[in-house]
Formats: sequence, C-alpha cells, structure tokens
Amino acid sequence: MNPQLIAAANLGILTVIFFITGMIKPKWPMFFLEKPTRFLVSSITLIMVMVVGTLFGEGMRITKMEQATKLPAPVSSTDAVPTPTDVPSAPAKNIAPEPAPAK
Repeated sequence: MNPQLIAAANLGILTVIFFITGMIKPKWPMFFLEKPTRFLVSSITLIMVMVVGTLFGEGMRITKMEQATKLPAPVSSTDAVPTPTDVPSAPAKNIAPEPAPAK
C-alpha cells in the first residue's frame, strides 16, 4: 500500500479526534491558547480536511500510475511463429535416355 494513503488515513483519524474534542472542550486540543474558540477549531479542521483530501488524491494517483506501468505477463511467442521444416526431396525417376535421332 502506498505510504501516502496510510498517512492520509492517519491524519484523517487525527482530524476527526481534533474536531470532536475541540467542539466539546476547545481548551483541550488548543492548550497553548488562553481563550480558544470553536470557530478556530472548525477553521483548523477545515484546513486539515483539505490536506487529507490532497494527500489521499496524490496517493491514489501514484498508485494508479504504478499499476499502469506494470508489464503484463509475457506471452509465449513460440506458438505463434511457424517453424521451418525440411522439404522432402522428390524421388528419383528412372528416365530412359532418348534414342538418338535417325540419320
């Protein structure tokens, strides 16, 4: 699996956790601010959702490109090409010499 897809899934889970905890108690995920607001939490969540979407889209694009470049299994080409065979020689005919022309 593509590492970008794994990172997108992990960041998506963290975004959901950040949003839920921020809507319940904005002070928990944003402990470094004096008065965090729910509007700030929802704004940061919106930005994180856009990052997750971009990361997921790029991961899918790279996965599709890798699958397109994979070569198909080689087909046995010996069955499709005719092989030359020896032509049987013609049997020797007993040809009688022609009589000499009359004088």
